[in-house]
Amino acid sequence: MENARFTGGCACKQVKYEIAGEPLRMVNCHCRDCQRASGSAYSALMAFELTSVNLTGELRYYGVTSVRGTLLERGFCPTCGNPVTMKPGARPHVLYIHAASLDDPSLYRPTAQQWVRSAQPWVHIDPHLPRFDERQPR
Repeated sequence: MENARFTGGCACKQVKYEIAGEPLRMVNCHCRDCQRASGSAYSALMAFELTSVNLTGELRYYGVTSVRGTLLERGFCPTCGNPVTMKPGARPHVLYIHAASLDDPSLYRPTAQQWVRSAQPWVHIDPHLPRFDERQPR
């Protein structure tokens, strides 16, 4: 893909992606599912139009039902186990990319904090970013 703005993949390089489009949003999601999936306080996620993402390699997907009752499919490398993507069943035209999987993670600039009602008391939440008790409105 020419002029890819965002590139990345898993630790073992079996899964790679290139993205030419701009992110729809960049959020720190503090829901319990994202905490479990990231192994930390939140998931740093970038949403893109599915058509702007060129993904190579095989991901294994694990489906969970979100707090809202919708299906979330989390994609991870079956070899190294790194989380790479998330497909929201309610928005099939969107693909979320884990910011930690970027070749240059400094490109991630969160624009909001969502599901802060589930945020852990020990995490610092940037007071300059918009906060949403649940998900960020579209």
